[in-house]
Amino acid sequence: MERKDVRDMRILYFDCFSGISGDMTVASLVDAGADQDYIVQELKKLKVEPFELTWERVMKNGVSALKMRVVTDPKHASHHHRHYSDIVRMIRESGFNENVVKMSLAIFAKIGAAEAKIHNVPLEKVHFHEVGAIDSIADVIGTALAIDSLQADRIVCSPVPLGSGSVVCDHGVYPVPAPATLEMMKGLPVAPSSQTVELTTPTGAGIVAALADAFHPGLPSMVVRSIGYGAGTRDLPDRPNVLRTVLGETESEALLWPPLQMPLESELHGHPHDHHHEHRHEHRGHRHGHENGHHHGHHHEHDHGHHHGHHHEHGHRHHHGHHHEHDHGHHHGHHHGHEHHA
Repeated sequence: MERKDVRDMRILYFDCFSGISGDMTVASLVDAGADQDYIVQELKKLKVEPFELTWERVMKNGVSALKMRVVTDPKHASHHHRHYSDIVRMIRESGFNENVVKMSLAIFAKIGAAEAKIHNVPLEKVHFHEVGAIDSIADVIGTALAIDSLQADRIVCSPVPLGSGSVVCDHGVYPVPAPATLEMMKGLPVAPSSQTVELTTPTGAGIVAALADAFHPGLPSMVVRSIGYGAGTRDLPDRPNVLRTVLGETESEALLWPPLQMPLESELHGHPHDHHHEHRHEHRGHRHGHENGHHHGHHHEHDHGHHHGHHHEHGHRHHHGHHHEHDHGHHHGHHHGHEHHA
């Protein structure tokens, strides 16, 4: 049978040695080759106050990295407070493709569920503060657009350092990691850090919790195709404050499994819920099919006749999106995100 022309599986690896935030993620993905124009043009579909993205090449402890900022028009009032239900409606009504909508909703569902549990409110009533601002919304949807642009099939992440110390937010002085950040990282591998700052923001934790298929302390087996560095805002004393993203390809899905540690659904959602939310994390470019290879070997012995051996090898590769179900209970609260601290 003639082999179909199918590309290798594309892997995206987030190397979070200095943590992860929304703006660092978008910048690192663009630096790794995501279509910047596609991201900018698609974000214009959002029915929100005017804003634009700026891009700048900066140095972080000797490493050249891309810095992305969301700049709003000072002539227009910015909305820093939005309910979870408002953001869901905004995403659904903006006309993004199905893959982008699913990833964006998955990230906000993780953040919303964490806030609902911490503040004991219904998910629909969760009131986002900084995460409800346009910069955080652009970070989340921009991440989904960038991943969609790269046509990633699998997302793998390193263990995530969260930071320590304290941070000032709308509710007062809070510990680092912020409660929502720590809640979202339940069941996922975190890494130690000597930094007394916030390394991973709620948006960064939401991206990891919603989109990572597996966790590995180092690069998975693959052929590296591109590397991107996304800069955070602050400068760290002993390391570059960047997120490194590596895009590679491999022929074998099996090389990624089993992951270092994956959460059980019972661990993530072990409490009773009243609302049912379902999303599937699928990446553009997924394919389903079979690859069949046949090998015929012929061996001839000339002393006493002829011997013919026939050997057949059949390889089948299947790629399937994974499925998460998120149910959320009735609670009420406010969000304290700290996206500007990363």
